[in-house]
Amino acid sequence: MNASPNPIEISFELAASRCEDLTPLVYRRLFDEHPETQTLFRQEGRELVTGSMLALAIEAILDFAGQRRGHFRLIACEVASHDGYGTPRQLFITFFAIIRDTMRDLLGDQWSTEMARAWDQLLVEIDAFVGTAA
Repeated sequence: MNASPNPIEISFELAASRCEDLTPLVYRRLFDEHPETQTLFRQEGRELVTGSMLALAIEAILDFAGQRRGHFRLIACEVASHDGYGTPRQLFITFFAIIRDTMRDLLGDQWSTEMARAWDQLLVEIDAFVGTAA
């Protein structure tokens, strides 16, 4: 594993070493904390959709927290798309916090103060970015 100075990237690298697939953990937490979201997903093929959504979200997070080469723009596109589905913007932002919280719990004592600060800042910036994308 190449050491990255970016705490967001480090958190994903550590999570990948502990868990092959974050999808079930993230969506279990989402559905537990926001049961109303279950109806937003079709039953048939749900695993494909949730896995794809999480992969795209992670790619956007890593770009947003890193060099911002363009993948982060997917966030604004998905906000607009989810508006069309009737998903409240705040719930869309909550999804990123669900990812953070899932990783924090997964990493346990490997979750550092730097990671916590970086994720908190990232969520503030994504919230602001989504607000400007309106």
